[in-house]
Amino acid sequence: MKLSYIWRGLPGHPIHPPLTDATIGIYTFATIAAFIDVVRISSRSGAYGWWIALVVGLITTVFTALTGLADWLTLEWGSEIWKTATTYMLAMVSATILFALAAIFGHASYKHGDVSAGAFVLTLIGFGLLTLGGWLGGAIVFVHGMRVLNLTGEPPGRAASPLPHPEKEEAEA
Repeated sequence: MKLSYIWRGLPGHPIHPPLTDATIGIYTFATIAAFIDVVRISSRSGAYGWWIALVVGLITTVFTALTGLADWLTLEWGSEIWKTATTYMLAMVSATILFALAAIFGHASYKHGDVSAGAFVLTLIGFGLLTLGGWLGGAIVFVHGMRVLNLTGEPPGRAASPLPHPEKEEAEA
């Protein structure tokens, strides 16, 4: 087993995409919680959920970004997939900065059980960039086919765990 499997994942099962799912889900919850507070559906709990989700999202982003960077470094500089992945990375880093600013500038109002207007706007813009990044991340996989194995004819056990097999290594030699 290769050491790179720890941060890149197994062939056909990269680590970065499931981490992006978790991170996007956390930030989506933060955005919804902020909205719930701003329109006064809840009193205080929306603000508390928003701020805590932003903090958890920022922590999760560290691992997500590191695994994404590891994948990005393997791309051919200047290629079409590199251009898409670089735009994706810029969108996600920008979203993260906005979420961090929302957490920082919104902390005082969070302590009073409220989401301030400025923090809410930062959260909404961050969510828009996050959505753009998710769209571009999908293009990296579904258009460019990054880290996708073409094993449609393989039995389920092989498709679920497509570790390198001796017959493939012999064919490549």
